[in-house]
Amino acid sequence: MRRTHYCGEINIKNVGEKVSLSGWVHRIRHHGGLIFIDLRDRSGIVQLVVDPAISQESYNIADTLGNEWVISVEGKVRKRPEGMENPKISTGEIEIEVEKINIENPSKPLPFNLWSNKEIDETVRLKYRYLDLRRDKMQSNIIFRHNFILAIRNFLAQKWIYRN
Repeated sequence: MRRTHYCGEINIKNVGEKVSLSGWVHRIRHHGGLIFIDLRDRSGIVQLVVDPAISQESYNIADTLGNEWVISVEGKVRKRPEGMENPKISTGEIEIEVEKINIENPSKPLPFNLWSNKEIDETVRLKYRYLDLRRDKMQSNIIFRHNFILAIRNFLAQKWIYRN
């Protein structure tokens, strides 16, 4: 399956389109015979809906998923039912009706919750640095540092050009 969109790029304009997405399983919820999965990539989060009436095979696969597993999905973008929109995220008006799921890589249980605001012991964070860098706070720090250094380099490059 080849990715056609990033999770955070999809919006109400894409309703009716067939899309392929890849990312980490952020959260899973089982409700009334449906499985809801929040799929996350570097651009954001999108909600997937796995319905056994659409694909029993996909439903069986979704039933085995765990947090932080890497998956690829194909499905159709649809508008969320009235009153079920989530204004907190950019993709809150839509959801993906899953037709096919591939497990790219399962994950072992994590040593700490990446998405809680609870403080994590520094020795544990440093031991699992590769996981710690997935947290929103750490990613925003890296992006801020990149933009800050880029501004310095651009400023110095501009001064160097005008000096010669």
